[in-house]
Amino acid sequence: MAWLRGLLIADPAIVLATILFGLISLLVSFFDQTGRVQVRIARAWAKTLLAVSGVKVRVEGLEHIDPNASYIFAANHLSYMDTPVMLANIPVQFRFLAKRGLFQIPLLGTHLSRAGHIPVPREDPRAAVKVMQLAAEAVQQKRISLLIFPEGGRSRDGVLRPFKEGGAYIAIKAGAPIVPAILIGTRKILRFGAGVVLPGTVTLRLLKPIPTDQLTLKDRAKLTEDLRTAISQELGTAQEPVVSTS
Repeated sequence: MAWLRGLLIADPAIVLATILFGLISLLVSFFDQTGRVQVRIARAWAKTLLAVSGVKVRVEGLEHIDPNASYIFAANHLSYMDTPVMLANIPVQFRFLAKRGLFQIPLLGTHLSRAGHIPVPREDPRAAVKVMQLAAEAVQQKRISLLIFPEGGRSRDGVLRPFKEGGAYIAIKAGAPIVPAILIGTRKILRFGAGVVLPGTVTLRLLKPIPTDQLTLKDRAKLTEDLRTAISQELGTAQEPVVSTS
């Protein structure tokens, strides 16, 4: 029953909401050079996606976050629903590091580009380093926060993959704290390769920010290791929230 609801109600509503909010964001982008209004539109889009999908989010650790500060949020990656979950529930000025292919999707790509999100060219290591440097400058100069998935992609089986050092590099270069973010249950809502979003409850847990202002780039491997350990330990003791199948 939940699968049928997702196919007939949630999925069409998600497509319509994405088109509607994408068009609004595109229009606003001609007047909003900072991208801040577009981020608010994107947050409304994310909340709409969760509502029409019947997804409820339990947020823990929000008291660690100052809405006026800049952070690098580093999260495990299980599902396409991870980004809406974080965007809808963390009240900061988000920008994303996302694979370049997303910027080629109609409406979504236009929104991402004009709102100031950052494409990552995975196939070109030199270009990727330049992107990380630009991302660090953006965090410093524009007082924004970045969301990254250090695994580099979604986990197919739910097992935490090795972390790349890009997030630690950006955080150290920007002098911004890095926040371990744990997503629990999003894989059951929309698992890898599935096309239907199921209703249920997921958890977003934010740990205390890790300061980086006293670190150098030589510390990025250790910071990456500490970050992965923190997330892994939380996942090891976490109980998966219930997902509705009726």
